[in-house]
Amino acid sequence: MSVSNLTLNNGVTMPALGLGVFQTPPEETSQAVEAALRVGYRHIDTAAAYGNEREVGAAIARSGLARSDIFIETKIWISDYGYEQTLHGFDKSAAKLGIEQIDLLILHQALPSAFDKTLDAYRALETLLADGKVRAIGVSNFMPEHIEQLLAAAKVVPTVNQIEVHPYFQQRKLQELNKQHDILTQAWSPIGGITFYRGGNKSTLEDPVIVEIARLHGKSAAQVMLAWHLQEGRSVIPKSVKPARIAENFDVFDFTLSAEQIAQIDALDTGMRGGPEPEAITLEAYGRAIPEA
Repeated sequence: MSVSNLTLNNGVTMPALGLGVFQTPPEETSQAVEAALRVGYRHIDTAAAYGNEREVGAAIARSGLARSDIFIETKIWISDYGYEQTLHGFDKSAAKLGIEQIDLLILHQALPSAFDKTLDAYRALETLLADGKVRAIGVSNFMPEHIEQLLAAAKVVPTVNQIEVHPYFQQRKLQELNKQHDILTQAWSPIGGITFYRGGNKSTLEDPVIVEIARLHGKSAAQVMLAWHLQEGRSVIPKSVKPARIAENFDVFDFTLSAEQIAQIDALDTGMRGGPEPEAITLEAYGRAIPEA
């Protein structure tokens, strides 16, 4: 049985499985979030750069659920790095989401070519945490050297590092470093969507090892991969806009993979990253203005 809730290093409890809305068009976002909340999701992951925070907030407001029952996570984009800029980035996100307090606010990327801006942005997150405007802070796509540089300057250890993790790309050394510092690894593209959405030759959904494990449990390949993450202690934020798939992805708490099955999936790592190289992230290449609320 997988754990349905995780406790962050500051004591805040977070649902282990959430709905991601990366690349979900604004017009489809509200319906996806509403479907997820009906099924039982209580964790929604968005980002300023996704352009759909407003729709996430609208769906949550219409749900009738208490604000305290839903864990909302969003991200500051690199264009809003810098101390004052990041404080304003929070204001923009909170206003679009229609909330006063964000449960988890993270930096979307490290900015290696201007790491001083990254550190200033994280210092702003620490201020927002101290002021009670956020309940937890963290980072995303930070590699070992970025984590070490951040920890050398930070007062607050990040609660999470959201990184690309799926059976074909597992980043074990980075996961171990996260663990050493009591930073939770949160997996984006947890079922390997990045590998087939971008024209890859192999799909985790069709991998014979995963398909066979799924057959033995009477589950789908996606459900097996989500269970693999959860049993290994990671947070997962699968995305979908299809109500049936959203429901299927949530139905992963009623079976347990054996140690042998976990090892079989662990052995599928190719070491091939699907997303952009973290060192290639620059303001020149990836910077874009985040609209005001």
